[in-house]
Order: sequence, then C-alpha cells, then structure tokens
Amino acid sequence: MAEASVAVDQTQFSCPICLDLLKDPVTIPCGHSYCMSCIKSYWDHAGVYSCPQCRQTFIPRPVLGRNTILAEVVETLKKTGLQAATPADHYAGPGDVECDVCTGRKHKAVKSCLVCLASYCETHLQPHYESPAFKKHKLTDVTGRLQDKVCSHHDKPLEVYCRTDQQCICYPCMMDKHRGHDTVSAAAQREEIQKQMGETQREFQQRIQMREKELQELREAVGSFTSSAQSAVEDSERIFTEMIRSIERRRSEVTKLIRDQEKAAVSQAEGDMERLKQEIDELKRRHSELEQLSHTEDHIHFLQRFQGLPVTPEAGFGPRRSDFGNLRKVVFELKDQLENVCRKKMAEIHHTVTKDTVLLELVPRTRAEFLQYSCQLTLDPNTANRELSLSKRNRKVTCGAEQPYPDHPERFDWWQQVLCRESLTGRCYWEAEWSGKRAWIGVTYKGIRRKGATAECGLGHSDKSWSLIYYADSYSVWHNKKQTVIPIKPSGSRRVGVYLDWAAGTLSFYRVSSDGLTLLYSFTSSFTEPLCPGFYVYPNSPVSLCMLG
Repeated sequence: MAEASVAVDQTQFSCPICLDLLKDPVTIPCGHSYCMSCIKSYWDHAGVYSCPQCRQTFIPRPVLGRNTILAEVVETLKKTGLQAATPADHYAGPGDVECDVCTGRKHKAVKSCLVCLASYCETHLQPHYESPAFKKHKLTDVTGRLQDKVCSHHDKPLEVYCRTDQQCICYPCMMDKHRGHDTVSAAAQREEIQKQMGETQREFQQRIQMREKELQELREAVGSFTSSAQSAVEDSERIFTEMIRSIERRRSEVTKLIRDQEKAAVSQAEGDMERLKQEIDELKRRHSELEQLSHTEDHIHFLQRFQGLPVTPEAGFGPRRSDFGNLRKVVFELKDQLENVCRKKMAEIHHTVTKDTVLLELVPRTRAEFLQYSCQLTLDPNTANRELSLSKRNRKVTCGAEQPYPDHPERFDWWQQVLCRESLTGRCYWEAEWSGKRAWIGVTYKGIRRKGATAECGLGHSDKSWSLIYYADSYSVWHNKKQTVIPIKPSGSRRVGVYLDWAAGTLSFYRVSSDGLTLLYSFTSSFTEPLCPGFYVYPNSPVSLCMLG
C-alpha cells in the first residue's frame, strides 16, 4: 500500500517560545502546544500561568502531560528531513536587540511592546496581531532600552509631556508630582515640536542652499584665482627673463667695450714697444761708436768724428698705466642701485600679492562663527587721556577725576580717548559694551594725532580712523570727517561687535543682542597699516572690553 504524501509546514510543529521543533510537546488548556521545558521555564519566571500566545490565564497551574501523538509526528518530521534551519539573519547578532521570549539561541527582535516591556521576534510577535488580549498593547520600533520609556516611580509608560519641567511623565505623575503643571500628551508635544522642526529644517535648507552657492562661488573663485596666478607667474617669468636678457646685453656691451679698449691700448703699446726696441738698438750702436771714439789717440780724428755723430735723440715714451679702477667703481655703483631698486620693488610686489589678490572669503554669519576670530584686547595706559581711569586689568575705562599719568608722546592730551595695545591685521573680532547714554568705538592707524584739540585727533575724524557712535538711541558712523546715520534702533542693546578683515579691506560693526548679531555698517577701505581699536569715553558712560571664548 502506497504511503500518503502530506505537505507539511514546519512552523506548525515549532515551539512558539524556542522556535525549534517541539521537544517533549505538551498542549495546555487553551490548545496551544509548547516544549515542556519551555513552557515550564516561562511560567516559573512569569509567576502567572498564562499562554504566551493568547494570554489566557489558568488557575491553578495546569498539570502538563506529554502529547504522544504530536511527539510521534515531530519524530516523523525529523526522520523525513523536513526540518529546515532557521536563516542566519534571523538570529540576533552584535548590536541587535534579542527577543525576550526565545530560549536557547535568541532571535532578532522586530518590535517592542510598551505594555509588556518586552521585545519580540517575528514569530513571538504574532499574538499581538492576532489575539484580542493584546489589542490595547502599544507596539513601537524595537529598542533595547525599554526602561527609558517607563516611569521609574510608577512603572507606567511615559505618555505625557510636562512643559513646566520639560520632561516625559506617566499619567499617575500628572496627579502626583506634576499636579497643576502645564501638561500635554506626548503626541501633541511631538506634533508641536514637529512644526518647529519644520521651520528649523526650512532654515537649514535655506542655509544649505546658501552654503552650496558659496561653495560653488568659492570653487569658481579658486579656479579663477589659480588661472590668474598661473598667468601672473608666466608674465613675471617673461618680464624677469627680459630683465635678465637686458642685463646680459649690458654686461656683454661692457665686456666688449673693455675688450675693445684693451685691444686698442695693447695695439698702441705694442707699436710703442717696437719703436722703443729700435731706439734702444740705435742708442746701443751709438754708445758703441762713442766708446770706440773715446779710445782713439788722434786728437784731430776724435774732433772730426765727434762732430759728425748724430744728435742724441729725445727722451722716449713715459709710463702710461690703466687698471680700469674707475670702471669697477661705476659698475659697483650700478649694482648697488639695481639692488636698491629691486629691494624696493620686491617689497611693493609682496604687498600687492598679499593684499590685492584676495581669494573669495566667506563672511561669518553667526556669533559662533565670528568667535573663531576673537582676539583678547587690553587698553594701553600710555595712550589714555588723564581724565580716563583704567581698571586693574586694563579692560574697562571710565571718564572722571584726573589721573597722575606721566607725560608720554602717545598720550591724548585733550581728547578723552584711549587706544588698545594690540595692532591688528588679518581677521579679528572683538566686542565692547557700555553703560550710559553714549559710546564712541573705533579703530585707527598708529599715526593718529595725539596732541591738541584739533579734530584730526578724534576717532573717525580723519582718513586714518573709523568709528561708530551711539547717542540718543541711534547709531552713526564716521570716517574722514563724514557722518553716516544708521537707520537701525539699538533695541536696548549696549554691546557692539567689531569684525576686521584687514586683507579684504572690510571693517564691520554689529549690534549684539539675545537675538544674535545685526549688521549696523561695513566700511570698505584699502588698509595700509595695522589698526588699533580705541574709544572716546563720556562721563558716566564707562566702556568695557568683553571676554570672549
């Protein structure tokens, strides 16, 4: 008789707790089957005799008996090889949340229940979907920190948000510690924050677009700058090559001039030497004749012969020497002049390259970005007018009684002003605050006039200084005796931030408030010297340098 063939699903004979084929299967009163050891262990730990799948509770604890028919079926499955291994990715690995129900090798949890305070794998989660007993249970994305979602005082789920204390609480907390507080459901608070997040995300998106635009502009600027630099290098190489060739030509001309002069002089000297040799030979011949004549004894012959001798020639060539000493002196002078010109021009070239060829730079937008360039300043007592008093650390200045400062060439003797010790270049940011109704904050070159009541001594009243003035709840800026009124109200703020980008030639003043920074005014100039911060101080309006960072 042929054996009957029946299609069998392995999961029908798997223990819902360990997920393996049933071992010593037992069937509890509700009809669900488990491994005997699994259900016993579950009841021992739970303390309540209920079905892990349908949650039906049994009192008293049921007496378990082996289901022999089910055991024989499972054995048959094992022999026929129908048991299939659980896929490896279903088991929990490092970093995964384990199923709290699985015994033996744990499976990976896919959901967590805030009521059960347990996490379940796909198989053990099914009762939460199928059984009415779990209808009111709240499932959430799997998490390994379920206790963080439960009130530590009441062991109840955190479902309420207390706006007063800004924390999540449970419902019993509303009637206890948080009675009378401003509370809403966690969902309502989430919705409100979600709206705020939407605004923040839109702001982030705008900033992302702005930064991407700046990034593209910076990339284009880098390309343009690189191309311009290469062109400048090629032009300078060509010009220097022409200069070198010009010097080489001049060197060749001088060399040729010297050689031509040498050739002419040597040729003339050689002719003179030949004539001198002939004259020497002639003189030697005559000397020999005279020597012979001096030895004759015939007086008549001596006299007649002596009178017939030729006259003694004139003196020969005098010594003429030239070592080109004057020429060396002139060439050395030319070398010194060229080096002086090159040194001066190289300084001008260096200044032009470092100052005028500025790559596109990003301007800070937030106070945090400005603080990257913060600098700590101190007031210079040697510049303070005698009516100004400085604090011990030279960071606060007050106008009042006259101080016994000694004479100093850098001291303002009429204007109630003081400068900082530091001379600034590059990118710098600092803040100053004041109390009172007036403030005068500026920067200046070291060369500002210090003596007398002339307007040129005042910050912003010459082409050597720039300033911001706060007076009568309004701002204005000054430079080179020109005033510009700023149509921005102070809004109670008594603090100003100053940002200097020396290379880019910008000097900016910002109002600093709890809302952030507000640009008041930006000067654009071609700075040629380091700048010193400074202040004009009014009575009852002390000014302080703020500590940053």
